[in-house]
Amino acid sequence: MNKPTKEVKASDSKDPLWRMRAYQLAAALLDESWPDVEALVQHPGTIRTAGQLYEAVGSIEANLAEGYSRSSGRDRARFFEYSLGSARESLVWYRAARPVIGIETATIRMDKLEEIRRLLIAIVPRERTRTIYPGAARHSPAPPRERRIIRDSE
Repeated sequence: MNKPTKEVKASDSKDPLWRMRAYQLAAALLDESWPDVEALVQHPGTIRTAGQLYEAVGSIEANLAEGYSRSSGRDRARFFEYSLGSARESLVWYRAARPVIGIETATIRMDKLEEIRRLLIAIVPRERTRTIYPGAARHSPAPPRERRIIRDSE
């Protein structure tokens, strides 16, 4: 007989990804954006905006998760840049959504997106030059060969 298991929330997991502030914000924003999407779908002029908004917001969290799982700093930076682009796109869609969801709600969401944007602008350059796993850098390139300068007089 199977014992009932305690529900495990992603934020309660031991996954180090949850320590990343940008990821925490992105996950919360995805949850918060659903009622906004539902409101946008109710208006014929913003049905397409609803889909674009939800895809862009979801892409922030998804690319942070994928990038965090990469073993090289360059790979991480690339996915974090995708997240940055999605955060900027989400800002555009939230500006477009203001007439339907209200300025106050849009401002709250956009403030969260601005924080994500600022964090990622700082993170991306650092990740680009970072070696994630020390073992990956074990095989260093051969030392440069000694060069001999030949002069015309020789």
